[in-house]
Amino acid sequence: MISVIPVDSEKTLKQFIDFPFELYKNHRYWVPPIRKEVYRLLDKGHNPFWQHTERQLFLAFRDRNLVARVCAMIDYNYIEFWGEKTGYFGFFESDRDPEVCRVLFDEVRKFQAEKGMSSFIGPLNPSTNDECGMLIEGYFSPPYVMMTYNFEYYHDLMKAAGMEKAKDLFAHYFDMKDARLDYLERMASIIRQRVQDIRVRPVNLRDFKGEVNKIREVYNDAWSRNWGFVPMTDAEFNLLAQNLKPGVVPELLIIVEINNQPVAVSLTLPNYNLLFQKFNGRFGLIEMLKFAINKKKIREARLVIMGVKKQYRKIGMEGLMLLESIKNGQKLGITGGELSWTLEDNYPINNTIAKMGGKVYKKYRIYRGRVLKEAV
Repeated sequence: MISVIPVDSEKTLKQFIDFPFELYKNHRYWVPPIRKEVYRLLDKGHNPFWQHTERQLFLAFRDRNLVARVCAMIDYNYIEFWGEKTGYFGFFESDRDPEVCRVLFDEVRKFQAEKGMSSFIGPLNPSTNDECGMLIEGYFSPPYVMMTYNFEYYHDLMKAAGMEKAKDLFAHYFDMKDARLDYLERMASIIRQRVQDIRVRPVNLRDFKGEVNKIREVYNDAWSRNWGFVPMTDAEFNLLAQNLKPGVVPELLIIVEINNQPVAVSLTLPNYNLLFQKFNGRFGLIEMLKFAINKKKIREARLVIMGVKKQYRKIGMEGLMLLESIKNGQKLGITGGELSWTLEDNYPINNTIAKMGGKVYKKYRIYRGRVLKEAV
């Protein structure tokens, strides 16, 4: 017998958070999240995302055994920004029973229908500014920092639940020895000749607050009409910045300025998942010490964000930041890594990455579910 219950107590919340640890136990490639960070992510008092978002967490049981989980969400900032009655789902995990998935997503549809939604997209955990997307190609290696991993059968579960493709996301692998530095150097030279008073520099962590304001300015302009984007509130952006700050390597957070005004930004992070995978969800004093000792030994990195204000696009700013990131990364001993994620139809950036030696090696999917009136 399959039953679905809402998460409405500390006990069921703990079950919700602990479930993946049992599902992926001893899995070769899954990276356990830091448990206390998951609690903070879901804490309505800590994470300002929930100030404009309604949600319901669900647990699915077969007889008395927990076999699946999901979160149904309504982000009213998304609805206001895009003018669409579209909700979210996220934090999905399940065993391989398609009937369980169908029953679970019936509850998601009911939630969305009751709120007046016509469709919902996901997985977003809980938004595109966090981990998102379901892995559909490239199961042969662990995910890079802030990327997802899931079983291969999840795609079949989505089809069984009536979900369809909304958008695919690409992850590109890049080996430093394949870097087309000659191509990027020519591009950078042309830009510097064409654009006066341009400055490419690393972030100044001593003026962290001021730098965050500049990065936010670029972010809200550069991503403003990207698919799935929702402007972050000041509180959300500040929390994200504080969370990322301990892992930021100044030479890998690049800011481009013209006439002292920020116009572009890129952020590359060492692949801290190489350490987190060994912590099994813990981050106490021992893990903190191991992290501090070993983080500079990491030789892989992920380019997390790269954005250019709309006014300065199509002149090669991306190549300028890639060149600076690669050169700085080489000095730090970085041998390669991942550039992710990019939208499948972001042809300019995908072509630039290909020209500099990057190859698409993983794909993720955002699914869309339709809400039927009779679901109410």
